[in-house]
Amino acid sequence: MSAVLDHHDHAHDDHHHAPTGWQRWVFATNHKDIGTLYLLFSFTMLIIGGILALLIRAELFQPGLQLVNPELFNSLTTMHGLIMVFGAIMPGFVGFANWMIPLQIGASDMAFARMNNFSFWLMIPAALMLVGSFFMPGGAPAAGWTLYAPLTLQMGPSMDAGIFAMHILGASSIMGSINIIVTILNMRAPGMTLMKMPMFAWTWLITAYLLIAVMPVLAGAITMTLTDRHFGTSFFNPAGGGDPVMYQHIFWFFGHPEVYIMILPAFGIVSQIVPAFARKKLFGYASMVYATSSIAILSFIVWAHHMFTTGMPVTGQLFFMYATMLIAVPTAVKIFNWIATMWQGSMTFETPMLFAVGFIFVFTMGGFTGLILAMAPIDIQLQDTYYVVAHFHYVLVAGSLYAMFAGFYYWSPKWTGVMYNETRGKIHFWWSLIAFNVTFFPMHFLGLAGMPRRYADYPMQFADFNAVASVGAFAFGLAQVYFFLFVVLPIMLGKGEKAPQKPWEAAEGLEWEVPSPAPFHTFENPPKLDATATKVIG
Repeated sequence: MSAVLDHHDHAHDDHHHAPTGWQRWVFATNHKDIGTLYLLFSFTMLIIGGILALLIRAELFQPGLQLVNPELFNSLTTMHGLIMVFGAIMPGFVGFANWMIPLQIGASDMAFARMNNFSFWLMIPAALMLVGSFFMPGGAPAAGWTLYAPLTLQMGPSMDAGIFAMHILGASSIMGSINIIVTILNMRAPGMTLMKMPMFAWTWLITAYLLIAVMPVLAGAITMTLTDRHFGTSFFNPAGGGDPVMYQHIFWFFGHPEVYIMILPAFGIVSQIVPAFARKKLFGYASMVYATSSIAILSFIVWAHHMFTTGMPVTGQLFFMYATMLIAVPTAVKIFNWIATMWQGSMTFETPMLFAVGFIFVFTMGGFTGLILAMAPIDIQLQDTYYVVAHFHYVLVAGSLYAMFAGFYYWSPKWTGVMYNETRGKIHFWWSLIAFNVTFFPMHFLGLAGMPRRYADYPMQFADFNAVASVGAFAFGLAQVYFFLFVVLPIMLGKGEKAPQKPWEAAEGLEWEVPSPAPFHTFENPPKLDATATKVIG
């Protein structure tokens, strides 16, 4: 037995040097490197999706057709949605999960290191296929990001490339989720019970279960679309006895939990940051865990609120209306808990806290418009108008994206060993917040006045608000270029003051027990936690 142990020790010693050059990244099995790859990929896709959004806003700056024809306009709206959801937001949060979950729970790495590498590299061909679909015969898919039948049955070959890309991305998500679940359930440090885990680990555990539950549903919907297109089936083709509305049911059974997949990790990040800068423990930890679980469970019984105009029976409308309104309860619990955490805390407003508080403020506005859209009679009026566009951008941009910015400013000193420039971080925050609201707030009024989404042209009465929104959109896009050039690049190049092990006075958690930058191999011997699970023994 001692010989076996001996052999293991030597094997371990061989791995102490970190791999270098291109092999370090291509064959990466270290959770930190893979996390970095995910974050860089996510930001690249954010910029590509953002360029598509700016083309949309440039077209809508004035009435009439300026830059693109209506078909290309539909391609732009479709690909903007797909790239942002599957290429920017989801991989971004997986990057945070890869970096932070092992550090937060005291694990040496993710459970399945090679599968982790594979799940990242799968995304590259999928992204190339999505972006490359613009150059295929007939152009990119133009059926909306929801890919509704019967439009999908009329699209060119790029539709098939899109379907294949979605399958690959779904496989990547499922592998990533399995990895996260096994890591959290099996690799926590001794003494870290589930109810002592950081909130970010909790939200990701729940998100991972959601992903495993719904990605196969999306795969089913797009596979049926594929067989309708090429193999003579008629799942969604009424001429052959199919039902286009069935596609919507299947898609939204995936699509509604999906929007919570994109916000729960954001809740986790904000739940880490607010206590640190309020210098208080998170108010109502247990209720936060239960609220997160409730949101996840309820997300499965509200899908048809996207379909109030499909001719659903009134009993169905009532059920989905009340079920949707019910989700507001656990979400409000979270908002109140964050506010209670800040209440009478000795708060300081460094950039992570600014983004976290900005998140709470703007996400709450998005939540309220969601509650308004939950009412069937109102939704029937506002369906597919710019009011809906305003609503979901308030929760996805000011929700998911702001939380990722907050997490970046909070944890990047630990990742890189370099402090970001505080002044530039604050400029990024205020510039983003103001530009975001200038872009999306007028869309509420456009929607209430009846302007439909996904149209390249519009009547004169909508001109002023559209011009304002387009100016805001370009300002918001420039803010993210500023962020990359003047905040991220200097950090990546190692310019800036050296980060201490614990840059934030009141930050708690195992990630602050390792040096900055976090070493290539952390926690080779699991840390032991004391009774209060706040500090490490030994």
